[in-house]
Amino acid sequence: MGIIRNQSIKNSISFYIGMTIGAFNTILIYPNVFNNQPQHWGLLSILVAYATLIGTFSSLGIPKTFIRFFPAIMEKGQLYFLSLIIPLFGFLLSCLGYWLFKEELFVLLNASQLLQDNFFYIFSLVFFISFYDILTSISRSYLDASTPIFLNEIVLKSYSLILLVLHGYKLFDFTTFLQLYVCGFLFKFLLLFILQLFKGNLYIKLSLGALKIKEIVVYGAYVLIGGASVIFVSRLDLIMIGALLGLEHVAFYTLAFYIGSVIKVPGKSIISISVPLLAKAWEEQDFKQIQTIYSKSSINQLIIGGLFFLCVWINIDAIFSILPEKFSHGKWVVLCIGLAQLFSAAAGVNGAIIVNSKYYKYDLYTNLLLVVITLISNYLLIPESSPLSSYGIVGINGAAFATAISVLLFNLIRLILIKVKMNMHPFSLQTIKTIVLLFAMFFALNFLPNSSYAFADIIWKSIVVVIFSIPSVMYFNLSKDITSILKELKAKLLS
Repeated sequence: MGIIRNQSIKNSISFYIGMTIGAFNTILIYPNVFNNQPQHWGLLSILVAYATLIGTFSSLGIPKTFIRFFPAIMEKGQLYFLSLIIPLFGFLLSCLGYWLFKEELFVLLNASQLLQDNFFYIFSLVFFISFYDILTSISRSYLDASTPIFLNEIVLKSYSLILLVLHGYKLFDFTTFLQLYVCGFLFKFLLLFILQLFKGNLYIKLSLGALKIKEIVVYGAYVLIGGASVIFVSRLDLIMIGALLGLEHVAFYTLAFYIGSVIKVPGKSIISISVPLLAKAWEEQDFKQIQTIYSKSSINQLIIGGLFFLCVWINIDAIFSILPEKFSHGKWVVLCIGLAQLFSAAAGVNGAIIVNSKYYKYDLYTNLLLVVITLISNYLLIPESSPLSSYGIVGINGAAFATAISVLLFNLIRLILIKVKMNMHPFSLQTIKTIVLLFAMFFALNFLPNSSYAFADIIWKSIVVVIFSIPSVMYFNLSKDITSILKELKAKLLS
């Protein structure tokens, strides 16, 4: 667990710095730069959403497959070779499909003219994103999750910030901005490629003789459909909002969704390093280690994610007050997404446990069920005819509520599956204590007074949350890992 803790700290630093830059971009810069043309921001979100979805299919499950089989395969060069030629084939196939059925695709997606004119950028993004994911899997297999996270969270977001400022000052038009924005994904890919090359982590052997191709392909097929289902669901709300409401509503939803999603930031750092260790533990049938990772990932994510949620929700009115009027109507989106992400965080690394176990086929089944639930709920709740429209659950609020329902049911099913099949669950008495503490802090801090300065309110109220939470977590010893880190920090500060 020392590796998880050390890597998680490094990853968390990158995530939190990246989150700060991303929050600055998303909450302050994007709304002001695109205040007069929010459809341009909506276009950026939709292009990345489609590229991520297509890239997941075109990579044919290789990123997760690489991590799963890396510990067991001795001929690593052959695994590298397979991991490069399969996604390349998938990428070329997706390009051919677009070229043959472009017009039919636009009709199916109800694509606006702006999206049609810029749809070709998606395939540049597909290549850079899918192969970056493969390089990330290689890096993570060598227990270095921090480098790709640093590039993705800090380098790319800093680059985007510079572009936004330059475009905001009218130094170049939106077409040039879009081209440079896509180039950022190219730079990120090239940097990680060069770093892996210099570390000696990339070497190819033009043979597949030592690989169990059938086993790898079957596993990859299940992981592909399951992983694609997750990505599809995570982007479905954006895609359906774009088709049913228009690109400008995509921009409004993107902002509110981002604010609600900060809750999952700590989980990303834990999951990124836990996955290869889970793969190794399953290879060695070390069930005690698997349970340890499962439990610790749950409580650590719940504590940190819960504190993030408190900071967001007690400041929600102040946050929206500093936004342009067009973007200030997503409060209930934040609540739905935030609560859903908090439950997902508390569920721990359930997906990684299933994928790396002999029950990996259930990853496909649960993901397909998630797709069905998400499709039906979004289709019912986004249009004006939503059955819950009288409660304000329609449009972007309907999309958020649909996402929350899907995430809650999805994680609940996976928790039950792991308990039934593997007799494991991530919860303990500390989980109950943490939930009670979060509720108590919310009711105590929700009555903090407001000043006439929104920025000051956000800062001092967040500081109060931290001041109350740190001694509480240590006093009740809710997490040994977090308590240990806090004691080390205290010792360093006192010394």
